[in-house]
Amino acid sequence: MSQAVGTTLSLKDYLQQQQASEQLQSVLFSLTEACHSIHHALTKGALAGVLGAAGAENVQGEDQKKLDVIANDLIKDSLGKNPSVRGLASEEEPEIVACQTDGQYLVTFDPLDGSSNIDINSMVGTIFSILESRGEHAATEQDFLQPGRQQVAAGYVLYGPSTMLALSVGNGVVMFTLDPSNGDYLLTNNAVTIPEDAKEFAINMSNQRFWHPAMQRYIAELLEGAEGPRGKDFNMRWVAAMVADVHRILCRGGLFTYPWDSRKPDQAGKLRLMYEANPMGFLVEQAGGEVWTAAGKILDIQPEHIHQRVPVILGAKNEVLRCVEYHGNA
Repeated sequence: MSQAVGTTLSLKDYLQQQQASEQLQSVLFSLTEACHSIHHALTKGALAGVLGAAGAENVQGEDQKKLDVIANDLIKDSLGKNPSVRGLASEEEPEIVACQTDGQYLVTFDPLDGSSNIDINSMVGTIFSILESRGEHAATEQDFLQPGRQQVAAGYVLYGPSTMLALSVGNGVVMFTLDPSNGDYLLTNNAVTIPEDAKEFAINMSNQRFWHPAMQRYIAELLEGAEGPRGKDFNMRWVAAMVADVHRILCRGGLFTYPWDSRKPDQAGKLRLMYEANPMGFLVEQAGGEVWTAAGKILDIQPEHIHQRVPVILGAKNEVLRCVEYHGNA
């Protein structure tokens, strides 16, 4: 659960308290400043003409929204000017973007997770991951292919009734709330933890018939409630934006999964390892939760390419491990 704080620290104060390097601080400031601009674009909505489709597909073969493109450009422009960024990779870009040859960090990001929710004024967010760069040369895709455990920082900005930043620099998870009057991110939760047990789960039930039998068994038992083998009732929640579903888990516990399904048997999953699973996995583990595929821990995966997909099971430790056990791999 999240613990509210009485004394409010700014993001800058917190990072200095954590002894983050000046270079890492500058990268995080570039990201959060861009997210402040995205916040403004979202709050204007139809008044600014930013809703609706962009009329193109991204590298994932998904229809882009206008705000997908706007958010991507805002973050790419902000990071591209930062002397500490050697390269960036975006879910919306087909290739990595090389920046400063002597930059110390690589950044991957999903500029607007859950963008299908934009036109109904529902929650969306920006997810990011920061890795150390290797050497002093123009960034290549190979430089980015580091297991999730090598992340030095990760987080997301959730655009909801208030705009919030969830962040880990490897010392637990904290949350900040954006003060829109001045652009400051102020610490509002300083001890985010995920309880080991849960009574909520998030999954897209419309795909049930396509899941692996082990996943069907696990979810069926949850749905049987107090009368079934689990002996208690569960609530199902589904926002259709990973950033919002994971935010709920960090705030009050639960389980989120987007499993493999048989419609595309050769595609490991829907979610992207580098842009979604690794940064969210870093946060969840730092908050005491577990993050797996059906076959192993996500943060241990050696990436093969920047747009790699994986199935995801994350959240409350005991629920995740039970689900994985049903697949025969816990």
